[in-house]
Amino acid sequence: MSAKTISSEYLSKHPYFTARKDAYETRDGKIVDPYFLVELPTCVVAMALTQDNEVIMVNQYRHPIGEVIMELPGGFIDKGELPAQAIKRELLEETGYQFETFHYLGITAANPGVLNNFTHMFLATGGIKIAAQHLDANEEIDVILKPYEEVQVMLQHNEIKQSMHALCMFYAIEFIKKNELI
Repeated sequence: MSAKTISSEYLSKHPYFTARKDAYETRDGKIVDPYFLVELPTCVVAMALTQDNEVIMVNQYRHPIGEVIMELPGGFIDKGELPAQAIKRELLEETGYQFETFHYLGITAANPGVLNNFTHMFLATGGIKIAAQHLDANEEIDVILKPYEEVQVMLQHNEIKQSMHALCMFYAIEFIKKNELI
């Protein structure tokens, strides 16, 4: 069930925002023109637990929605980097924590009707603070430690607005329960 791309034109080409206008033909011969999509780098995110089983959360201002929201640490994978390398780097940069163990939880697409990227999800355990934050020039991130039980309640009350991060948290909690990690 695939389609054939007829044309593709870049409207904007930036490392973090590339917009494209395509035309394609469906398998039944229907022409879809125009079809707009956004290209983004692949991402990583982790529900990260300290040695004391506190979940490392971050507060960040998100300009597209005009709010400061609580999220998990994560970010874009750099060119040539594997997802496991990227999440270790992002956690250290954003939080100053290093972790004993990483469990891969899966991959998901945020909005495949418009966005072409994927997010790799992880559970990181055994975190210890070893450094100060090392943020990108445009980042302002407040690190917040939350008890594991409180994070579960936050999910039940729909308090995590970032959908990929909420999904990662759900998968991580299920992994923790199944493997009796806490």
